Amino acid sequence: MKRHPALAPLSRDHHHALVIARRLRQAGSEEMPGAVAAFLEHWEAEERLHFRLEEEVLLPAYAAHGDPRHPAVVRTLLDHMLIRRDAARLAAGAEPAVAHAMGARLADHVKLEEHELFPLIERTVPAPALAALGERLREHAS
Repeated sequence: MKRHPALAPLSRDHHHALVIARRLRQAGSEEMPGAVAAFLEHWEAEERLHFRLEEEVLLPAYAAHGDPRHPAVVRTLLDHMLIRRDAARLAAGAEPAVAHAMGARLADHVKLEEHELFPLIERTVPAPALAALGERLREHAS
């Protein structure tokens, strides 16, 4: 799916999240410790920052032009909260069912953003503001 250049870095992050999510969903008992470790490493190195950029830069930029109560925005924020909760559970040694559920939740979350949230932002935020958003995202990611 072709993304506006402003959103392309966030969209690229989603590919790695989907790989991690699939690994969590498909892990059997022998693979589970490695899958959880890979998720937690991804969480600390990438996903936590990704969520912050969306919450602190992307969504406020959208809210300047669109409805901050839009269901895609609300679901995105709710997903972020639940994924943070489950990441903490996994770090504390939660059972495999939490890891499988996390894999499904993370994959569904990426699909929500790619199929609903990002197209909504691309339709709603005017081109100059979208370009400025891209600059702010790049500055914060550095």
